Order: sequence, then structure tokens, then C-alpha cells
Amino acid sequence: MKNFVKEFKDFVATGNMIELAVAVILGGAIGAVIKAFTDGIMMQVVAAIFGKPDFSSVTITLRKGVEDVKDPVTGVVTSKDATLQIGTFINTLISLVLTGIVLFMMVKAFNKMKKAKEADEAAGPSEVELLTEIRDALKARS
Repeated sequence: MKNFVKEFKDFVATGNMIELAVAVILGGAIGAVIKAFTDGIMMQVVAAIFGKPDFSSVTITLRKGVEDVKDPVTGVVTSKDATLQIGTFINTLISLVLTGIVLFMMVKAFNKMKKAKEADEAAGPSEVELLTEIRDALKARS
């Protein structure tokens, strides 16, 4: 049991585990930001264009009165229809596309920042260039 506890402690204390935990927490936070952007801004633009803030009410009824459902509290019987939830699918698809666009823009900005940093670091000659110069100098000496 002591060995198990030690191994678990070593596993949790490694950098990869901590980095993964931070990534999951940041992923959740970024997901919340993207959802707020999608619902609060972009879907409002959709509402301005199409007149509805979302499409969840858009359905196609395949068959009416498929199932009768009785409310246990009130005893009222309602008829349930077989419908295709097209609007829910459209909402989810719009959210997916907007999330993809936002993530693409974030990754693109990160890559641009990373390339700028690499360009600053690579100001001098590379290791291969230095070795080539040394080899050519040694050849010239011989």
C-alpha cells in the first residue's frame, strides 16, 4: 500500500499532470467565453437578420398524435407528435461553426506570436551554418 501511495504521489506531482489540469480548467473557461460570445452576440445578429434569437421552435411534424401523455398531477391528457427538431440542429450547427472560427482565430494569433518569438531567437546563424563554416575553414587550412 505504501508503494501505491508513493507511485500515485509521483504521478500527481509530475509536470504533465499539472499541465493537463490547468489545460482542462482553461478549456472550461474558454468554453464559457465562447458560449457567451455565441449566445450573447452572434445569435443576436442572427435574430436581427431572421427575426428569431434561436431556431429551437423550428420543427417538422412527421405524424400528429403518436402518443398520449397524461400529467400525473393534473390528470390532463396531451397528445405528443413525432417531430424532427430541425431548429435545435441549426442552433447547434451555428454554435459549432462559431466556436470553430473563434478557436481558429485564437490558434492563428498564438502561432503568429510564436513565429515572431522564434524569429527574434533565430537572429544569429544556426548550428548547421556554424558547423559548415568551421568545416570550410578547416578545409581551407589544409
